[in-house]
Amino acid sequence: MTPFTENVISIIKNIPAGKVMTYGQIAGLAGSPRAARQVVRILHSMSRKHRLPWHRVINGKGHIAHRYDESYQEQMFALEAEGVEVGLHGSIDLGKYQYHPS
Repeated sequence: MTPFTENVISIIKNIPAGKVMTYGQIAGLAGSPRAARQVVRILHSMSRKHRLPWHRVINGKGHIAHRYDESYQEQMFALEAEGVEVGLHGSIDLGKYQYHPS
């Protein structure tokens, strides 16, 4: 496993309940600011194996990236269960819910 992948997994594991981070934000903190798509691939391939809270990762516009399918519903319900308000078209207020690790 590459250091970038290890960093991404660690960052995602540490997103607290009720907070979200963006793919690009995670990529930047993991050491490669232009690798947001790689974060998507890591989430897709390693979420189950590493028990990642994948539902806490959203796109840079503050929206659930999945579009109106089963995954969209699952992510929306998981976020709402943690107290995150999900608005129209899967929008999330980054000013209120975005996590900024220290």
